[in-house]
Amino acid sequence: MLESGYVAAAVAICVTASLPFFLYGAWVMIDADVVTWDLLVYHLRFVVTGLVLTTVPMVTWMIPRLFDQLTGAAVIHAFFGIQAYALLTFSLTGIVRIYGAKRNADLYHDPDQDVDLDDLHENMSHWRTRLRVGVFGYTILWICAWLTGLYRFATIHVL
Repeated sequence: MLESGYVAAAVAICVTASLPFFLYGAWVMIDADVVTWDLLVYHLRFVVTGLVLTTVPMVTWMIPRLFDQLTGAAVIHAFFGIQAYALLTFSLTGIVRIYGAKRNADLYHDPDQDVDLDDLHENMSHWRTRLRVGVFGYTILWICAWLTGLYRFATIHVL
């Protein structure tokens, strides 16, 4: 049980460490006037790092132990986590379409074109809404899952 506490602490630290990567990745895009290919790649480095820091511990350590520790807090933690990833998937349906439309218009390599994004495709505003709803929902639900996970860590391994 003692070794399990050390692994749980490492998992909690790893997942907590992903938050600054998510926040900085979001800030890079929010702060940008024009999104170039280099900026998109720079942004994705942080977001993917955050996703790896969250997803690897979840798949390798949290999910295999879920049914052994099935309590109300575990169910709430899993519910928030599953919903967060569902909204991330929802946002990806918008991201893929936006990426394709911007790539076809060469807006990543030639961002100086005076083009309104909504003029690139008739569904662009819909895809951008999907992206915003998915990312915002993922972030809120990720924070809820993280907080319930920290609560579970404290009640199982600290208190």
